[in-house]
Amino acid sequence: MFASAESLGSAHPPRVSATLRRPGRPGGGWLRGAALAVAAVTLLPIGFVLSVVLQTDVSTVAALLFRPRVGELLLNTALLEALVLPICVALALALAWITERSALPGRRAWSLLCAAPLAVPAFVHSYAWVSLAPALHGLFAATLVSVLAYFPFVYLPVAATLRRLDPALEDVAASLGEPPWRVYGRVVLPQLRLALCGGALLVGLHLLAEYGLYAMLRFDTFTTAIFDQFQSSFSAPAANMLAGVLVLCCMALLGAEAGTRGRGRQARVGSGSARLAAPRQGGRLAMAACLLLPLLTVLLALGVPLVTLTRWLLAGGSAAWRNPELASALWQTLGLATAGALITTAAALPMAWLAVRAPGRLQRLLEACNYLTGALPGIVVALALVTITVHLARPLYQTLATVLLAYLLLFLPRALLSLRAGIAQAPVELEQVAHSLGRTPNQAMWQVTLRLAAPSAAAGAALVFLGITNELTATLLLAPNGTRTLAGGFWALSSEIDYAGAAPYALLMVLLSLPITWLLYAQSHKSAGR
Repeated sequence: MFASAESLGSAHPPRVSATLRRPGRPGGGWLRGAALAVAAVTLLPIGFVLSVVLQTDVSTVAALLFRPRVGELLLNTALLEALVLPICVALALALAWITERSALPGRRAWSLLCAAPLAVPAFVHSYAWVSLAPALHGLFAATLVSVLAYFPFVYLPVAATLRRLDPALEDVAASLGEPPWRVYGRVVLPQLRLALCGGALLVGLHLLAEYGLYAMLRFDTFTTAIFDQFQSSFSAPAANMLAGVLVLCCMALLGAEAGTRGRGRQARVGSGSARLAAPRQGGRLAMAACLLLPLLTVLLALGVPLVTLTRWLLAGGSAAWRNPELASALWQTLGLATAGALITTAAALPMAWLAVRAPGRLQRLLEACNYLTGALPGIVVALALVTITVHLARPLYQTLATVLLAYLLLFLPRALLSLRAGIAQAPVELEQVAHSLGRTPNQAMWQVTLRLAAPSAAAGAALVFLGITNELTATLLLAPNGTRTLAGGFWALSSEIDYAGAAPYALLMVLLSLPITWLLYAQSHKSAGR
């Protein structure tokens, strides 16, 4: 395989070397065509909102938007974001520091417990708190339950980033006489900015999209108002205008995150390798203070749901498990989640491949379309598909095909991010070697690269599976008659105050979510090299 001195100096290098240097581009035409088709489909909700606004009379738009109800919803949304996001960020920062940098006994166990609330759907959190304290409602209740349900979205990336940080920079700052609090503020926090911004963006988008949590706590948001408007009177103009405002809120949140993430270099530059930070030792009083925060957080975020579920499971007894609709809901959930995960992962493959192997302006634009639609609340996507199918594709109205399409639109970014990371970690040189050995570019892609990217594809499919298992609003609006998922069955029974009957549905959703939560936790440790 090594070239001779003559060949190195000649003007015509060996043919094998030239072949290895020339990257194979498998099926560029069909990959680009498939990516364009997927991007066009993902733009349906955005196009729907824009078309509604453009086709509606200006006076009607003004009458629907400039009214006290919209102002009330906007104020509720702004207050919720302004309260929940800072608390989630502060709580995640404190927990990440305690579980990664302190000498707290059992740090790994506490780290796993801090990530575990992700396994409990947000509306199950509210179910637990409402059944425990029926008078709990309003902004305070919404803030409390939202923080407990969503802080792991910030904690996981911050803890993973904190593990990867080289403490040499902190040692240098300390050697220059900087006190610990200033070292943390000037050295550590800037390196956590991307993780904080990404986690806060996820929390903010969930706050805009969530329906079940706030409906149960009787706290009005745009999502609850759109759903109520649609369910009560099918008032398309009013619901569509509210959906337009909700889309603008999503855009504002995405723009704010892009503006605050910064452009500073985050990677370590220099020779050698980063070392792990030594745990910070402290006295008994300091360790007791460090233990108090994760203990209280775990008790509120995990203890309350588990105690409430246990209470209602015991109250319902075996009769709650003999409900014939429970087994049907489990199998329908597994079927929809499996089919949605496979379809969504397959749809993400062309875009992920092009983003890594053939990056360009068009590819970045197509990829941005996928992320933009994935950031929209499920209620907006469902409303768009309801209107489109009713007016343009009536046979598809309230069919499983429309439900699976909604899942694809909502969860495509989860599969795309995982697939893109897996393909990027597969060296392109292996495809070139396979091509030089007689494989076609398509064969090299399927037999070499996609095999190496299979674990990442499986992780993306698992994340989509988790999202579909806990999805509520799109399924309620789009599912055909007779379809009853675990989330739908839970919602129907809890809405009737049948908490004992709803408990088995909630427990099954938690059990289905636990393996995915463990996968997220394990991946965060693996990415940090631990």
